[in-house]
Amino acid sequence: QVQLVESGGGLVQAGGSLRLSCAASGRTFGSLTMGWFRQAPGKEREFLAAISRSGGRTSYADSVKGRFTISRDNAKEMVYLQMNSLQPEDTAVYYCAGDTVPGRYNYCGQGTQVTVSS
Repeated sequence: QVQLVESGGGLVQAGGSLRLSCAASGRTFGSLTMGWFRQAPGKEREFLAAISRSGGRTSYADSVKGRFTISRDNAKEMVYLQMNSLQPEDTAVYYCAGDTVPGRYNYCGQGTQVTVSS
């Protein structure tokens, strides 16, 4: 079992930045591919970014490419999402997720709210 706890959400003005953090426990963190997702009210959950076990490979959704950066610290068992140039349409609950199988994401946190005001 893996426990994931997100933090760092909040209210920010358009054009601002936030850094989300996700703390993992319960399994060897280095065995997990990690990702970030978000879900806005009335919309389906959206994939944002993924990072390989070593952190050497990342991928991004087109909607956030160039604005968001995913990173991880395996020694601290943490994954991060640096979000820049935030816009009101980025308002959502943001989740980190992971799995031993790339792309599967069976483990998911409770989410952290990000609200971007115009």
